[in-house]
Amino acid sequence: MSDTLDLHSDPADLTAALVDVRSVSGEEAELADLVERSLAAHAPHLEIARSGNAVLARTNLGRGQRVVLAGHLDTVPINQNWPSRREGGVLHGCGTVDMKSGDAVMLTIAAQVTDPAYDLTFVFYDCEEVEADRNGLGRIEREMREWLDGDLAIVCEPSNGVVEAGCQGTMRVDVRATGKRAHTARAWMGDNAIHKMGEALRRLDAYEARVVEIDGCTYREGLQAVKVTGGVAGNVVPDEVVLSVNHRFAPDKSVEDAEAHLREVFDGYEVTVVDHAAGALPGLNAPAAQQLVRAAGGEPVAKLGWTDVARFAALGMPAVNFGPGDPVLCHTREEHVPVEQIGVCQGVLKRFLGRASLESRQ
Repeated sequence: MSDTLDLHSDPADLTAALVDVRSVSGEEAELADLVERSLAAHAPHLEIARSGNAVLARTNLGRGQRVVLAGHLDTVPINQNWPSRREGGVLHGCGTVDMKSGDAVMLTIAAQVTDPAYDLTFVFYDCEEVEADRNGLGRIEREMREWLDGDLAIVCEPSNGVVEAGCQGTMRVDVRATGKRAHTARAWMGDNAIHKMGEALRRLDAYEARVVEIDGCTYREGLQAVKVTGGVAGNVVPDEVVLSVNHRFAPDKSVEDAEAHLREVFDGYEVTVVDHAAGALPGLNAPAAQQLVRAAGGEPVAKLGWTDVARFAALGMPAVNFGPGDPVLCHTREEHVPVEQIGVCQGVLKRFLGRASLESRQ
């Protein structure tokens, strides 16, 4: 392998080169080293820093606004879909969608847009695909907070080349019912906890999720049972059952609002919050966000899942998702991305970030 990546190559070729460096979560060191060397060699106009297996780079041109572009270097475990291969106009392989095609676009922008309309920060980070407390953005926020400051954040996660605004919040709770053990031959002497969960399941079945429009984007909430655990043995009346429920909530709700809502839905049961993450409002009223939407064309849509745009929103800045690839293919063996779409996304960001584009808008 070459000591550096060619950051002036076709972004699809660069995507393939990135995919061919294994970087399952926790194993990003080789790819992070390669990205750092490549930026140092091909983007000398950038200040470069390192945080663990994350690589950061930025301009310091004194522009009036700063745009942060972020992409994670890690992938889910390989599933007989590595190395990359190209068939016609489609690139296949682990990470082609999530999200090395987005990383490739970011790297080409970093090297090629040397006179941008905004100051730019590029964040290539580690461990996005695993537990939240390992996410490289969290470490960067704790140790290098100023590197995440900006007026707009673009997370280049797959969005099919459409601006996906904000994201929904998520919360997982355990709903617990208890009873009393007894031999099933003398069941009347016990109290069956599993039977008690029937009412909670009926409430879920009848639940009508909210549909919320914010800044012209429609967010569809959800409340779903995802796991049931309980039972002792084939001849024992169970004394406990736990129903795990996932709630996806629109970004006009806080985490506290979501918890209060779930406690109301499951009134009468013991409810324990297992994990949660706040959503992010679309932020489309920000001038830079509006300019990105114009550059992309079409109408922005709501992000129905959760992404790291929420981390940037929590820092007080508008954030959107924009990148190549169909998010439905994330984490699947069939992961693939159209070569043309990678180029289109690169073109949109060049138009948006280029100084000539800004001058044409003034």
